[in-house]
Amino acid sequence: MRSRPPSRSEPDNRSPRVRTGGRPSGSHQQAQESQFRRAPLPLQPDSLAWAIKTAADCVTEVIAFGCSLTAVLARLRLQNLPTNAVRAQAIDLTYATLRRYRRGDVALSKLLDRPTAEDALRSLLRVALCWLEMHPEKAHVGVDQAVEAAATLSGGRYRGFVNAILRRALREREQLDSAIKADDEAQHQHPAWWLQRLKTDWPTQWQTIIAGGNRKPPMGLRANCLRTDVATYRQQLSAAGVAIEDALPDDAPTAILLTHPQAAESLPGFAEGLVSVQDLGAQQAAQLMNVQPGMRVLDACAAPGGKAAHLLEHAAIELTAVEADRERCAALQRVLDPARFPADRSIQVICADAAQTNAAWAKRPFDVILLDAPCSGSGVAGRHPDAKWLRREDDIYALSRTQRELLNALWPRLKTGGKLLYGTCSVFAQENNQQIAAFVARMPDALVLSETYLLPDARHDGFYYALLQKVPA
Repeated sequence: MRSRPPSRSEPDNRSPRVRTGGRPSGSHQQAQESQFRRAPLPLQPDSLAWAIKTAADCVTEVIAFGCSLTAVLARLRLQNLPTNAVRAQAIDLTYATLRRYRRGDVALSKLLDRPTAEDALRSLLRVALCWLEMHPEKAHVGVDQAVEAAATLSGGRYRGFVNAILRRALREREQLDSAIKADDEAQHQHPAWWLQRLKTDWPTQWQTIIAGGNRKPPMGLRANCLRTDVATYRQQLSAAGVAIEDALPDDAPTAILLTHPQAAESLPGFAEGLVSVQDLGAQQAAQLMNVQPGMRVLDACAAPGGKAAHLLEHAAIELTAVEADRERCAALQRVLDPARFPADRSIQVICADAAQTNAAWAKRPFDVILLDAPCSGSGVAGRHPDAKWLRREDDIYALSRTQRELLNALWPRLKTGGKLLYGTCSVFAQENNQQIAAFVARMPDALVLSETYLLPDARHDGFYYALLQKVPA
């Protein structure tokens, strides 16, 4: 995986310059530079400047160092910041900048006479340009605060440079918009290879999928049927002034969709376990599996554990949850803590590769298997916008091999008559229906009972599910 997205031209190590059509000279230039080189003051944590600088730091970690946005923001949320810190604003700016990443790339190619090799400066400019695009009515505020944020870079020597870049961007908004419109990646906010796959796989719906990947993700809730019911909890939300959407016939019985996302901790009964945050599309897995009391169930690739917890809330089952990553497995154990469930549930969390089915956990066959397969995440780009710019097309081929290996390894561990639910949060055919068609072609005892395609929209992320049954060969 490359450490940063592709650019139209490679950066060099020289200082960046603004394309102005002419530069100030002599004492006027010196005076203008000295105006922006006064000693920087610490950024106030309740300021837009702090939010811009913090978002720029997050973008740098993702793009320059290939870190997962989820991990970067988890660290930010754990920081012991002052109570007035605008952490939520910084997080929103990080998401927005990564969603519009290619737009910033095109804009900077027009505003600079050469690319800058300094990651921190480039990230700050991208965040500031994103903010200006989102808040044109407050342009002067955005420029001023971005300049203050720039004072923390290289002893403040970029203040004048950032001021000039952003003011030029405001003057040339129409030209920048035209350049963005002429660039497919910038206009659609997705890399070219991703767009081509969508056009091939979904020739009449690719633009709908793109729109879903560019919007803020919806916030779905799963009512814990062990502690409450949906009707009662919807009343609690209404009483607390939380706006909710009407349920649709295809929604899972536990599903609730908020009109506007908000901090989970602010929801009534969240701390008491009355409700969990889970996308409405993800809740379809338990509905399709329809596990019954006493069943022996395997959740392969189980982290973060939302689907496994949903199954345990649904019925008294014997659950084995397998996860290969040690850190994610530790988090999975917390989610599946037996103290959170009735004593008639059996829960075993295993840190192992689910494809290694010669281990002790796989000796006895299972009635039901959930394979929530590793995938590109192309159906959750709105929730994980970093994937669009860190993922490469070669990754899809590697992931499809892993999916095939998992299917081949887990199928023998399923009882005859048992069911396996294969699921991804991808919208690419190679990971979905093409994968299942190839599997069924080589497995004479595999029968497809149903296929479910959920394209990302205002109600849920994008998912694919194939429910298979093992029949006598």
